[in-house]
Amino acid sequence: MAEIALNQKRRRINAVSIPAEVAINIVMILFCALCIVPFILVIIISFSAEDSIRAIGYSFLPQAWSVAAYEYAFKLGDALWRSYFNSFYITVLGTILSLIVYILYSYALSRKDFKYRNLFTFINFFVMLFGGGLVPTYCVTKQLLGLSDSYWAIIIPMLLNPFNVIVLRTFFQSSVPDELIEAASIDGSGEYNTLFKIVVPVAKPGIATIGLLTAIAYWNEWFIPKLYISASDKLHVPLQYLLMKMQADAEYIAKNSAAMGAEAGMAMMNLPTQSLRMVLVVLVVFPIACAYPFFQRYIISGLTIGSVKG
Repeated sequence: MAEIALNQKRRRINAVSIPAEVAINIVMILFCALCIVPFILVIIISFSAEDSIRAIGYSFLPQAWSVAAYEYAFKLGDALWRSYFNSFYITVLGTILSLIVYILYSYALSRKDFKYRNLFTFINFFVMLFGGGLVPTYCVTKQLLGLSDSYWAIIIPMLLNPFNVIVLRTFFQSSVPDELIEAASIDGSGEYNTLFKIVVPVAKPGIATIGLLTAIAYWNEWFIPKLYISASDKLHVPLQYLLMKMQADAEYIAKNSAAMGAEAGMAMMNLPTQSLRMVLVVLVVFPIACAYPFFQRYIISGLTIGSVKG
């Protein structure tokens, strides 16, 4: 009886009243709507006719529907699919290489017995605050290393983010007990064996979170390809750079349509410049939205691991 009474008391302490629960649910529904509704609006606008956008602006109920923007985008044909392949290849390879660098660097900084720990921590922190600048980076990448018109010209400049190193180092320190590493060392495990067979499996949530952030950075990058991929190179252009160029070309043609002939000018004025922007958003966001559920459980684990340990 005493145990039952204790359990009932605990339930009363942890319970939430019905009005409070209803209020919390309403707030969460509104928050989810704020996150989802913009994406729904983007999709609707991508299927809206250009005349409807000019007449009533962005609306959930356009005056007319059209797939002209998608037709314009898919006219790129093989170039579009090649750019998709390039973006996937750069994202996958870049993320894998970046994670290897992050794991090795962060693990070394997390070990208290590493002799040069403070020095490399200071270097990482200093680089995070004071970068070399665009011109020195361009000179080193293109002139000294000779990286241009290749996948490496996009991958290597983004290979290391100092902030991610600090985040992963902190995760190693908080999620991997020193006793676990000492026990592995006593059993005769080497440093690399301890890292990849003991530490990495324990730190999967943090590594997956950093991996997702790195993949998103590689996937969304367009400025670095603009610097190091020439206009004549059609083999290494990623999706974002190609779509950005297509959007710029469409806006340029629409703005200068008056200088063309009457018939050609009318045709150019009807280019779906507004809806095309939303089509580009859909084409870029859709693959990442499909990949996110595979990382979701690791991200949730990474966010809650501190509370579980506590």
